This record gives sequence, structure tokens and C-alpha cells, in this order.
Amino acid sequence: MDYVLSLLGPLAQGAAVTLKLFAITLALAVPLGLVLALARVSRFAPLSAAVNGYIWLMRGTPLMLQMLFIYFALPFVPVIGVRLPDFPAAVAAFALNYAAYFAEIFRSGIQSVDRGQYEAAKVLGMGYGQTMRRIVLPQTVRSILPPMSNETITLVKDTSLIYVLALNDLLRAARGIVQRDFTTTPFIVAAAFYLIMTLILTWGFQRMEKRYAKYDQ
Repeated sequence: MDYVLSLLGPLAQGAAVTLKLFAITLALAVPLGLVLALARVSRFAPLSAAVNGYIWLMRGTPLMLQMLFIYFALPFVPVIGVRLPDFPAAVAAFALNYAAYFAEIFRSGIQSVDRGQYEAAKVLGMGYGQTMRRIVLPQTVRSILPPMSNETITLVKDTSLIYVLALNDLLRAARGIVQRDFTTTPFIVAAAFYLIMTLILTWGFQRMEKRYAKYDQ
């Protein structure tokens, strides 16, 4: 028991890095995903095609590969030639990748709204922006909560990929102790940290789903 308690300090430090990456990624990827979704459903064909290509690229290649490209290859790209520090590189890769997934979730939610409501809003004199803000997006939120919940929980687990950039996240901290002490107990404690984080997220999304379900009755 004393050994387990001694693990909490260093693993909590690793968990802080994990939560920092998670929070920043979510804060950047959700609004970017919404912008991409609106562009994706736009009637301006070149914009919609460009966003569709971006989503295909980000969803069709591994997140780890994207992270390694941004960290190692981006400095050698003509015109850009920027070398990002390890943590900003991880944030950029995660935000750009998850924005593509969130964009598809938002797109499906937007397109699930009956077209008649767009026409009714037009009859009432609402512009495109007003229609989206007052009619479409509030309904979209209710329908996208389950897939958003799944994707957000996946994000928590995917943060473990940053070990390739030598960032001292939760999993790397646990692995370091395992290699030092020759015991798998740190992995079990790290798993408990991940389970607690996903439990809190699951509870939060379930509360939101129940709250929005009231409006469907």
C-alpha cells in the first residue's frame, strides 16, 4: 500500500500533462471542427471539396504519423520551415486531427435537421447565420452528444501517443517507474487514472444527454 501511495505523486504529474493536452486539444478542435463542418456543407463547391479533402487526409492517416511529421518533417517543408517544440507540436497534431473527426460529427448533426426548418426560417426572414445559430445548431447539439462523448473519451486515451516525443505524460511516467522497479503495479495505477478520467467524462456527457432529452418530450 505504501508503494502504491508513493506512485501517486509522479503519476499525478504525468496525468497533469495528459489533462493539459486533452483540455487544449478539446478547446481548439471543437470550434475548428464546427467551422470545418459549416464549410463542408457549404454550397460553395471548391470550399466544400477542399474541406472534404482535408478531412479525408486527417482521418486516413495515423495520428502518430501526423505528430511525427509536424515535429520532425515540418522544419524541412519549403516556405513553412518551422520547428515546433515537443508539446506545441503534439497540440497541433491532436487539434488538427480531432477537428476532422469533430467536423464529421457536426456535419452529420447539421444534416439531420429537417430541410423544412431551413425553409421556415427563410420565410421568417432569417439569414443563414441566424438560422444556424437559433434553429439548426441547438438541435444539432442533442443529436451529436453520443458520438462526441465517444470521440472525447478516445481523445483521453490517444494522449498516450505523445510518448514518442519524449513528453512525460501519464503512460510514460508509469513506464519509467516500471523499468526502474521491475513491477507492473505502476501500469495498474495508471489504468486507474485513465478510468477515473473517462468515468468523469462519461458522467458529464450522460448528464448533458438527460438535460437535452427533456426538450424532446
